[in-house]
Amino acid sequence: MTVRSLILLLTVCWACSPSQPSLVSFSHLRHLTERVEFQGDSVDIIRVYADAPSYAWVEAKDEGVACVDDAARAAVLYLRHAELTKDRTSLARAKELLRFVLRMETAEGLFHNFILSDHRVNRTGRTSVASFGWWASRGVWCFGLGTRVFRDVDPAFAEQLSEGIERTFVHLDTLLQRYGRERVIAGLRVPQWLLYESGSDATSELVLGLVEYYRAKPHARVRAYIEKLCEGMMIMQDGDIRTFPFGAHRSWESHWHAWGNGQTQALAMAGRWLGDERMVASARREAEGFYSRLLIFGNQRECDIAYTTDRKEYEQIAYDIRPMAVGLLRLHEATGDARYARMAGLAASWLFGNNAASQPMYDTLTGRCFDGIQPGAVVSRNSGAESTIEALLTVLEVEHAPIARQFLSHRKQMVAASDREIIRTFINRNGVEDVSIRIDLRRGEMQVLDGDAAAVLGRYPR
Repeated sequence: MTVRSLILLLTVCWACSPSQPSLVSFSHLRHLTERVEFQGDSVDIIRVYADAPSYAWVEAKDEGVACVDDAARAAVLYLRHAELTKDRTSLARAKELLRFVLRMETAEGLFHNFILSDHRVNRTGRTSVASFGWWASRGVWCFGLGTRVFRDVDPAFAEQLSEGIERTFVHLDTLLQRYGRERVIAGLRVPQWLLYESGSDATSELVLGLVEYYRAKPHARVRAYIEKLCEGMMIMQDGDIRTFPFGAHRSWESHWHAWGNGQTQALAMAGRWLGDERMVASARREAEGFYSRLLIFGNQRECDIAYTTDRKEYEQIAYDIRPMAVGLLRLHEATGDARYARMAGLAASWLFGNNAASQPMYDTLTGRCFDGIQPGAVVSRNSGAESTIEALLTVLEVEHAPIARQFLSHRKQMVAASDREIIRTFINRNGVEDVSIRIDLRRGEMQVLDGDAAAVLGRYPR
């Protein structure tokens, strides 16, 4: 065995070691958590905002103090932590949040979002009206994962969650009555059977829940829902590794935005569990053509695919990072391709300082994540629920993927672009160039080179 091989082996073993300290801290999330009496039951809610420097709770004006959006995502976080670590405390915390989400669902399978300071449901606010959209999709996500995780440890509670999902089936049926209908906007195909009649972004979180539910209860009806919704998301994908927008999945109509755009995560997971290679191929296409460019050139906020001058770089938030980082991990699991795990670690390194502000956004001691990077690379040091939960979920998933975890401390170094190739090298905490992303435009291939190959590439004049 060579010295380099021994070092590589030791590095992998270190990354796999169960004694390696976790980077996940629930301290700030627990600070945002409140136990309340709600509709005759005791449940947990997550306070929406907490502002620097004291990080005291801040009420959302005209909305309320807590919402399904955050409680559902926090439940997903705790469920995944319980699943990955066998921590029963996290299982109990997930259950208290799930009880709140259950009570925010109507008998008709719709969801309200916010509760007010007196713990009444906000039934009239634009972001809280009973509906089947963003907050419903997150409700389905946590119910689906909860059904699977609780089915063996608490079957009765798992059945409550299952009933919560099945109440939404009537709305899925209504949605899919438009299956096959399309519009054309600025020359782009727009399927009408997704949420909001083209909301590929919101639909991705709905699909994540349906896939988890299908894993627990593999019914043909649920499979059909997943397949049709995934078909719509794949129609919203344009370009390839050489051609703009390089395999990106549009979020809504002709628009793309980073936040919550979890199509690669949903498609990779659905493709894996349904055995559908087309779905996995669609996730690959975005990862290799588009995610690679975000890692090379830097994160973006949003753009209009049809009008390429309409784009924004900021604000950048943790909710931009989780879909990409965790999506790449799900793609790694679906394909066994280590390139995607390395890319996932590099994507998550945004939280640890590999970003436009060159500042850590996540604190491993408190579990606090800053709310975002604003124009001028200015960091907002407030730390609300969404940023905290999305960061924690990203860190949790990446630290349990040994290949990915090795790249959390990496920083961008040299970038080079020509009509033949695009290259970005990254340095590790010791200042050594040990990984590069290269897009070979002639062959239409994306490479992730590590070790000596990356170092040589970094020193080679382009």
